[in-house]
Amino acid sequence: MTRLLVVLGVMALLAGCQTYSASRYSILGDNLRTLRTFKGQSVNIGPFSAATPGQTEIICRGAGPIKTPDGEAFEQFVQKAFLDELTIAELYSVDAATTITGRLDAIDFSSGIGAAWNIALTIMSSNGNSLSVSEEYKYASSFEGDDACKRTAQSLMPAVQNVVGKVIRHPNFPALLR
Repeated sequence: MTRLLVVLGVMALLAGCQTYSASRYSILGDNLRTLRTFKGQSVNIGPFSAATPGQTEIICRGAGPIKTPDGEAFEQFVQKAFLDELTIAELYSVDAATTITGRLDAIDFSSGIGAAWNIALTIMSSNGNSLSVSEEYKYASSFEGDDACKRTAQSLMPAVQNVVGKVIRHPNFPALLR
């Protein structure tokens, strides 16, 4: 009888677990305007790595995981963000002489008071130049767990948009393209 109660209790806990998916990446107009100032240059995008490679989710308040929209690793989500932005700005070329790669140095969030995504990223160029940025993207959370985790998932994409913006507006970004 005790085993049955334990099994039923575990099943009840698992049944209440949610999965919170972030939105697919969408280019940001300000980022596009900035990238278009580099018109005539081209760059390839290589692989992105991570301090925690292959991480596809982060648990939110024990309510369930925050996941990328297609279940890809966070470093792949960030890589695709750069690929999307550079493609729309007509800077991406698989045949470019210069390739940039990235390392997702950190990604985490706090969904409580002072809710924020914290992302640190290093971008390296095949020409030997690199730069590092970090972003603390604050957003309104909630005391209620389910709502807080939904808001956290919804905030990943704009947090990554800000990271991309910090990279392309960094004074050392032009050197990455040479």
